[in-house]
Amino acid sequence: MHKRPPTIRAVLTPLAFIARRWTPSPRTLRRATLAAVLMTVVIIVTGGAVRLTGSGLGCDTWPKCTDDSLFATPEQGLHGAIEFGNRLLTYVLSAAVGWAIVAARSTKPWRRGLSRLGWLQFWIVMSNAVIGGITVWTGLNPWTVAGHFVAANALLTVTTITWVRAGEGDAAARPRVPGPVRKLGWALVVVSGLLIVAGTGVTGSGKHAGDSSDVPRMPFDYASAAQVHALFAWVVCVLAVALFFVLRVVDAPDDIRARTRDLLLVLLAQGGLGYLQYFTGVPEILVGAHMLGSSLLWIAVLRLALSMRERPHTPAPAPVPTQAGDPAVAASA
Repeated sequence: MHKRPPTIRAVLTPLAFIARRWTPSPRTLRRATLAAVLMTVVIIVTGGAVRLTGSGLGCDTWPKCTDDSLFATPEQGLHGAIEFGNRLLTYVLSAAVGWAIVAARSTKPWRRGLSRLGWLQFWIVMSNAVIGGITVWTGLNPWTVAGHFVAANALLTVTTITWVRAGEGDAAARPRVPGPVRKLGWALVVVSGLLIVAGTGVTGSGKHAGDSSDVPRMPFDYASAAQVHALFAWVVCVLAVALFFVLRVVDAPDDIRARTRDLLLVLLAQGGLGYLQYFTGVPEILVGAHMLGSSLLWIAVLRLALSMRERPHTPAPAPVPTQAGDPAVAASA
């Protein structure tokens, strides 16, 4: 009598194990992806606070805070506490991204594209942590500071797209407005991205170096950098206003037009803050508010562009009709 060979069972990954036992509701999935968006905005604003308070080298090395301590020490004072506190927020951000990954993996049916967006968030967080470490090692080199900020906005891009996609289906995208209008919307995205990048030149050549020591600045004239930044801002305003009227002409859906109105309000506030801080000597509180406005502006631009197309939910497969006399029918009778 032969023994049966032992059965080899597939080993589940932790995510697959959770997915077998938990199915998030659509609302939970949206909340998880929104949490990642909000924490990204928080980390951008608090990162700006580190620089604006002169705490960029509060922890003088990385990944430790000092050569001998992982944590901030009393000798480092308030600057050390601020810089170390911002580092701790990276773990909160990672938890929010992790929640989004788990929720996306646990949906039924599994939405593979949404999971990939979640993992892309994770790798951007990890890479930006390394960029942050290089920024400390280089003594707040303005180019690495700019790269750190751009990478944070790349994360904001992916978290916002994930949040929008969590409320959609996985069918092929279909347009909601004519092609030229969609192109105008994506032109607005491109110019807004250039506006954010140009803002790093204003920061890199300005007086808020992030530390009280003699930190080198970008080799640009601050006034000229600010004027280039303002030029991009005006182009964004012109495109947004043009889009507002074009959407009315083509009788676009109400939600798209509402997104345009939201964008115009953010632009109005952000533009006012920009000019106010320029003419008042760039006070720290206004710079911080302007950084928050930058994040809100980018979210508004992305949501507007993404609202110009839709991805319907894929309908569930229809049940196969059974014939009279089918054993399955007899068994259920």
